[in-house]
Amino acid sequence: MVTNVLYITYDGLLEPLGQSQVLRYLEKLSDSYNIYVLSFEKKNDWQNSTQRQRIQEKVDSHQIHWIPLRYHKSPSALATTYDLLQGTIVSLFIVITKRVKIVHARSYVPSVIALFLRKLLGTKFIFDMRGFWADERVDAGIWPVGSKLYHVAKWFERQFLLNADHIVSLTQAAINEINQFDYLQNFKLNFSCIPTCTDLALFSPQPILDYEGSGDLVNNGLSKLTVGYVGSISGFYLFPEVLKFVELLSLTGQNISKFIIVTRTSYQLVEQTINQNISNLQSFTIKIVSADYFDVPKILRILNLAIFFRKPAYSNLACAPTKLGEFLACGVPCVSNDGVGDMTQIIEQERVGVVLRSFDEAAMYQAIEQILDLLKDEELSQRCRATAMKYFSLEKGVKAYRDIYQKLSSQ
Repeated sequence: MVTNVLYITYDGLLEPLGQSQVLRYLEKLSDSYNIYVLSFEKKNDWQNSTQRQRIQEKVDSHQIHWIPLRYHKSPSALATTYDLLQGTIVSLFIVITKRVKIVHARSYVPSVIALFLRKLLGTKFIFDMRGFWADERVDAGIWPVGSKLYHVAKWFERQFLLNADHIVSLTQAAINEINQFDYLQNFKLNFSCIPTCTDLALFSPQPILDYEGSGDLVNNGLSKLTVGYVGSISGFYLFPEVLKFVELLSLTGQNISKFIIVTRTSYQLVEQTINQNISNLQSFTIKIVSADYFDVPKILRILNLAIFFRKPAYSNLACAPTKLGEFLACGVPCVSNDGVGDMTQIIEQERVGVVLRSFDEAAMYQAIEQILDLLKDEELSQRCRATAMKYFSLEKGVKAYRDIYQKLSSQ
């Protein structure tokens, strides 16, 4: 008998993250399991009927049962409580009527539902933690230090860790940290370390698959350096520091052909941030583009170098930026900063980029010298690709999840 699995994600399948870090896994797992996906979709994403139809066709083609609910944002605590309430009712109905055995919860909010189902109905509970969520909200300034919401979230985190049948962490650094928690001493946890994986057929140095869009950016044989940034320009990501690094890079005499910024952030806000942080805008061309998940690889392929920095914080121990695997899979070396999950070890051990220890000019100039020297290595692109295959292969990630499902199915 095929095992029925309920996968709950607070990220929508219509978001780029939902497509790369949820749907791509489930498409491959659906050949062995009956997958029911409960997602919370944002209003703007849901209004994109073309994208909605494309995702619906994808899930239908893999016989994945998609149950989309509406995501509510504000007021924050009440909106999340409402989402939890409707998610619990719908999940309870699915588990009972479809005889679901495994509930796979992606991050903390869905895990509240999964914990309830485990206590009430005895379903197997996978706590796919995705990071230290409560600490992320404090580090991001969303919650005050020591707030009631933080303590409630940490209480739930404790319940998840103590009651989950299996725990998935993005980094080994987070596993090492969790094993030091006082309440877990002499308590054995079932852990798997599965980083944010990359579809290596889609993200590749050459266009293995043909996707439409962004054709004006495709340019092989660039004689100058093309630098790129992908993702949000706010929150944990330090976009002004990236701009400073790029400007210093241009001041070294290095010819920069283009600085390409791929983001869903409003064009006006990006442009305003650039004007506030770069004084010499005439020295190189800046291009701001918006692209969906399937168009991003075309842009990455023309880059010689990618740069991204995260705000130093405790919660970074459990962070594995999706973009690292995607850059490396396309053969693009990276400059990033220390203290983010297992990233420093990977970048330095595999020699696929440079890690910044601080954000002062001296450290940046030192990193610039190191990356320019590294870019002379003719084997660098191949090494980046090999590193992506070693650490971030979607196939390896799917196998790890399949092993977890198989183990819990047999219990």
